[in-house]
Amino acid sequence: MGSETAWDRGLASHRRPDLFLATGEVPRVHPAGLFVLVSFLAISWLLRKSFCSWLCPVGTISECLWRLGKQTFGRNFGLPGRLDLVLRGIKYILLGLFLYAVGSMPAWAIRSFLDGPYGRIDDVETLNFFRFLGLIGGVILAILVLASAFVQNFWCRCLCPYGALMGLASLLSPLRIRRDAIVCIDCGKCAKACPSVLPVDRLITIRSAECLGCLECVSACPAAGALEMSGPRRRPVPAWAVAATIAVLFLGITGYARWTRHWRTDLPSPVYFNLIPHAGDFTHLSPPMVLTIAL
Repeated sequence: MGSETAWDRGLASHRRPDLFLATGEVPRVHPAGLFVLVSFLAISWLLRKSFCSWLCPVGTISECLWRLGKQTFGRNFGLPGRLDLVLRGIKYILLGLFLYAVGSMPAWAIRSFLDGPYGRIDDVETLNFFRFLGLIGGVILAILVLASAFVQNFWCRCLCPYGALMGLASLLSPLRIRRDAIVCIDCGKCAKACPSVLPVDRLITIRSAECLGCLECVSACPAAGALEMSGPRRRPVPAWAVAATIAVLFLGITGYARWTRHWRTDLPSPVYFNLIPHAGDFTHLSPPMVLTIAL
């Protein structure tokens, strides 16, 4: 199309990462989201699902809740095997529904969202959801908090679609938790320490998408050399190397976005701040002409 502009290509790159790679056009609406996603996927691909265990703020809150629950009630409660398996699958179903919803949207709908007022201030919309939490939302949030206090990492293990995406990416990781059956003393401490409740003590190599790369199992192992994270050549990767690599990838990719000025939405501040008071009036498909409110 001869009339296609850089703005059009930027919108297309937001909905089609392959087109972004082909054209180099960065979306002008919330471009930081693209680079943050790329950094998280890179971390998960290289270091298992370590984003969830080392970096995710929701994961940090979840960990605080189950530790509080354990301190308060003396223990956390496990889920029966089949129920645990079913609940773990929910996050993959949610991810699939989200990908289907986005993938089935026509181009005009995606363009309307990104170019419309809702897309411009969807960060404010998210904040307002929690600021003006309704009864149903409050009840659901309370249930999730209680469930997370009783069941270790309930949200992360069962409901988080973002974690599901990171888990699928981690299947391509060259790193694995590996157990040396000869050195292992069969104490079972590694399995008890695993926040994903994986049978580490019965497996030689942990290939599961549920592995967080947190190294809790390695830390709990009393037998030197029995358990370690390693690559294809079985060269062990220490915890400090995992932490340093996560920091380099995250700060490097997001720092590059800031350095190249691909971090903030290309929207004048007066327009942005004039849109905020009207946030409640916008829907996902508010027409772009509503932007005249801000002008």
